Amino acid sequence: MPSIQAEQAISLEEFILVLEKSKLSKRRPMQDLEFLGRMVSGANLWVTARENGELIGLMRGISDFCYRTFIADLAVNAPYQGQGIGSKLLLKTREIAPTARLILFSAEDAEGFYQKLGFHLHERCYQLKTGEPMS
Repeated sequence: MPSIQAEQAISLEEFILVLEKSKLSKRRPMQDLEFLGRMVSGANLWVTARENGELIGLMRGISDFCYRTFIADLAVNAPYQGQGIGSKLLLKTREIAPTARLILFSAEDAEGFYQKLGFHLHERCYQLKTGEPMS
């Protein structure tokens, strides 16, 4: 069984490999290495799953560790999906910041996964996408 732990940071190369192997790369700007590097360096909470030292899953987050934790990415390499690793990454995240509300955007095909874990749709979540002007 993979080990689950908090880490201070991961390398850009490891981040890219997990995005690709988890298929999350379809929803990320993979052609822009500088942008991906900023995603890595801007996170202040990493929970990882490793098997024999190899990164096979990750949770990339931004947190104040008391009130809010924003889950920016939850990814598990495809061969390891369905084994409870994503759930364990989220449980470890909750353990690190037990009083913080966990907030995330879900991919369409992952909604059932989050609902099964007890996440619920928030009726007042808003977003302003890149390039959309503020009125």
